Amino acid sequence: MTQIGTKCVQAGYRPQNGEPRQIPIIQSTTFRYESSAAMGKLFDLEASGYFYSRLQNPTADTVAAKICELEGGTAAMLTSSGQAANFFAVFNICSAGDHVVASSAIYGGTFNLFAVTMKRMGIEFTFVKPDCSDEELEAAFRPNTKAVFGETVANPALAVLDIERFAQVAHSHGVPLIIDNTFPTPVNCRPFEWGADIVTHSTTKYMDGHGSQVGGAIVDSGKFDWTAQSEKFPGLTTPDASYHGIVYTEKFGQGGAFITKCVAQLMRDFGVSPAPMNAFLLNFGLESLHLRMKRHCENAQKVAEFLESRREVAWVNYAGLKSSPYYDLAQKYMPNGTCGVVSFGLVGGRDAAEVFMSKLQIAQIATHVADARTCVLHPANATHRQLSEAELEACGVGADLIRLSCGIEDADDLIADLAQALETK
Repeated sequence: MTQIGTKCVQAGYRPQNGEPRQIPIIQSTTFRYESSAAMGKLFDLEASGYFYSRLQNPTADTVAAKICELEGGTAAMLTSSGQAANFFAVFNICSAGDHVVASSAIYGGTFNLFAVTMKRMGIEFTFVKPDCSDEELEAAFRPNTKAVFGETVANPALAVLDIERFAQVAHSHGVPLIIDNTFPTPVNCRPFEWGADIVTHSTTKYMDGHGSQVGGAIVDSGKFDWTAQSEKFPGLTTPDASYHGIVYTEKFGQGGAFITKCVAQLMRDFGVSPAPMNAFLLNFGLESLHLRMKRHCENAQKVAEFLESRREVAWVNYAGLKSSPYYDLAQKYMPNGTCGVVSFGLVGGRDAAEVFMSKLQIAQIATHVADARTCVLHPANATHRQLSEAELEACGVGADLIRLSCGIEDADDLIADLAQALETK
C-alpha cells in the first residue's frame, strides 16, 4: 500500500511520455470543440471534458484528484474557499424545510453560515456539544434531518470529535456524516476510515501551508447509499429538470453522484470556482504536507507543555497533553499528532491577552492559522467577533482564549518568544 507521504508527492498526476513533470496551469476560461454536438454532450453530462472553467478546470481537477487519494475517497472537487466547500457539502443534499445536526464546536465563520445565512434559506440547524451524551445527540434529530456535521479538531476550541460515535448515530437515522478535516489533514486523520461519508477542507490552511491561496475541497467517500432512503435525498435520486431529467445516483453511481451534482448544479449556479493558479500553488503545499505536519505537531506539543508549566497561564487546551479531556480521543483518531494549534488563556483574562500578543516578536498577529509561520489571534475580537457571549460559550471560545498556530520554526525560538512576552510587564 502506497504511504501517505508518497501520495502527497505523486498522487493525482502521472505525466506521460514527453509531458510536463509539473502539473500544467490551464489558465483558460474556455475550451474549443470542432462541433456543437461534441460540446452538447458535455452540457448533457453524456461525456467527460471541459467547456467552461466556472464549472471545471483541468488544473483544479488534477489537484482535487490528489486530495481525493489522500483521503481515500471516490470523487472530489475544489472550491474557491473552505466556506464554499462547507456550504456546498450541506446544500447539495438540503433545501428549504430541511434540518441538520451540527457540532457547536466549529469555526466561527461556519457557525454563522449555518446559524444565520442558511437559516435565512430555510435550513435549520441544531447544535450539540461534541462531547454531548448519546441521549442529547439522539434528541437533536428530527424527521427532516438530512445530515450531521462536525470538525475533526474544532477551530479554535480544539475539541476532538468522536467520529465513530457520530457516524453510527447519523447512519442509524439514515443520514451522512460530513466532517471538516482541515486541522489534522489526511496526514494525521482519515475520517472515512472511522465512518464519515463526506470530508471538507479549507485548503487555505495546512494543505497550502504558506498563506498563498484561499481554497476549499470536498471529498466523497463513495460509501453512503443515497438510495437506501431515497426520499431523503431527492436531489440525488430523482430526475434533475435542469439536466434533462438525469438521476445522479443512476447515472454516476454511489461513488460519483454527490460530487457530480455538486459540480454540475451548484458550481454552475454559484460559481465559486478556484483559480487555476491557486490550484497550482496548492499542489506545491500538498507535496510537503507530510513533512510540515510532523514539525507543526512537534512544535505545538513542546509549546503546550511549556505553557502548561507557567504560572501566568490560566489554562491550556491541546489534545496532545495528558491533561486534555480529548487526549484519549486524539490517541484513537490521531496517534501521530493532531495539529499545530494550541489554545490557552492568561490569568489576567481578555485584557492580559491583548497585552501579551502585542509583546510577541516571532509570532505574528494575523487572521490566519496553519501557516509555516507562527501566528496568533484573539478569536473573540476577530474571527468570532460576530458571535454573542452565549454563542462564544457554545463554540467553546471563551473571551480570554488565545489561538496560537505554531509554525515550522525552531521550537526553542518559539518558546523563548512566548517566555519574554509573558515576563514583560
